[in-house]
Amino acid sequence: MMGDNLIKKHSLKISNFWIQFLPCLPNRLVLDREKGKIGMEIDKKKCVGCGNCHVVCTMGVIYLDEDGKSVVNQDECVECFTCYRVLRNEGHRPWFVRAIRKVLSLFRLGYLAEVDVCPTGALTSPQLEWPRSIRAVFSDPTTVHPCTGVSGRGTDEIKTNDVTGRLRKGEAGLVVEMGRPGIGAYFRDIEKVAMALAKLKPHFEKENPVTQLMVNPETGKFKDEVLNEKVLSAIIEIKTTLERIPEFLHTLEKVQKEVDTVISVGIASKCLSDGTIPHEEWVRRAGYNLSTNGKTNIGLGYPLFQGD
Repeated sequence: MMGDNLIKKHSLKISNFWIQFLPCLPNRLVLDREKGKIGMEIDKKKCVGCGNCHVVCTMGVIYLDEDGKSVVNQDECVECFTCYRVLRNEGHRPWFVRAIRKVLSLFRLGYLAEVDVCPTGALTSPQLEWPRSIRAVFSDPTTVHPCTGVSGRGTDEIKTNDVTGRLRKGEAGLVVEMGRPGIGAYFRDIEKVAMALAKLKPHFEKENPVTQLMVNPETGKFKDEVLNEKVLSAIIEIKTTLERIPEFLHTLEKVQKEVDTVISVGIASKCLSDGTIPHEEWVRRAGYNLSTNGKTNIGLGYPLFQGD
């Protein structure tokens, strides 16, 4: 039997963007610009150019420099710390690895490190300072977001509606995720989408970390200092009424042409007592097709939200 808080969330594909969720921000972590230490770095005195870090980089922004040592593109790095977390430090002395390689080369043989290691521990974990620190908070899945206290995405998301009660009867929740591994998203593009949506006067979820970056949710304007920061992905989370779904989808289709990333959109609403899903009709009226990978919350959360 279906509970009152049963919720159905669909993913929807429109043009070159999809449909789904997001994270929060910090304010601490030590940027030593005089020493050139901006973000994740590779110590060239230790690096032996094995290339293992290139493979695990979620953004594909680590590459071999002219000297045969790996280097991180600081502009494109989102500080997800995947390379630092995934690659084990074998602790070998750089001179030892280089010497072994040289000896092997005499016999036309090569030295290949295991794929999940950094032979010499060349990766250097940075201390980040605002606003660069916001990259790690939105991109590192192990981070607990300081503004919401939620790990991973940094938001409880509308699919937890049986507990949070964010959506009531007659309402629709939309989550607009921007960015993906290998692409990422700048906050200047996220701001464009937020400002376009703000013109339709939605309710921006207060417990969403993107909303907390806004100077004014009524306009969707972000803090200027974060606009040039890049993250793996970020999610705008809004609420409106069911009949206004077409307006928001058409607005998203229009604004997606102005941003340099992918957009995924998730739509959710409370199932009716007969099991029907209210938002499906309005999505079809707007001229879009829902994908088949929808999620159904069956009301097993505890404690259950008490309300309409």
